[in-house]
Amino acid sequence: MTDAAPGPVADNRLDWSHARDPEALLACGFGSGFLRPAPGTWGTVAALGIWWFLIAPLEPPLQLLIVLATALVGSVISGRVCRRYGVKDPGAIVIDEFAGLWLTLLGFNQDWWVFVVVGFLLFRLFDIWKPGPVGWADRQLSGGFGVMADDLVAGCLAALVLQVAFFGFILTDAGLLP
Repeated sequence: MTDAAPGPVADNRLDWSHARDPEALLACGFGSGFLRPAPGTWGTVAALGIWWFLIAPLEPPLQLLIVLATALVGSVISGRVCRRYGVKDPGAIVIDEFAGLWLTLLGFNQDWWVFVVVGFLLFRLFDIWKPGPVGWADRQLSGGFGVMADDLVAGCLAALVLQVAFFGFILTDAGLLP
């Protein structure tokens, strides 16, 4: 634990006082996870801004590498922050939303902004609703990997739906579907 970091929290809630801890600040989406209400949505908005300006212009293999690196780093630092402050998947940790949204938008760029908006909404829907495998991952997995897993599964589901819609649009536009 760093000297500047406050000790364990009793209410499973991280706040701005934890921003002095660099790992907590990163895990909490550079502070976006401290915003209320709906820290997960604020974190996803922050992730969308980073995606829009820094990730979307990149080629899909590099986008995928960023998603994988974020998932790995997020698992490690989320686990460390949870242990350090005695919390279990607090809402303020939103690095999982970053990885999940970026997975949802994999392969898209700003030119397809309507699909980006739909992807954002689908990801938030699956992350909040937690259908099937998303809920299983949320309930069954723990530690830093558990913090990340449900959002990565939500990102996979949102990506699947988004890709089906995208290819349906492309095929319809090409006259191959009615």
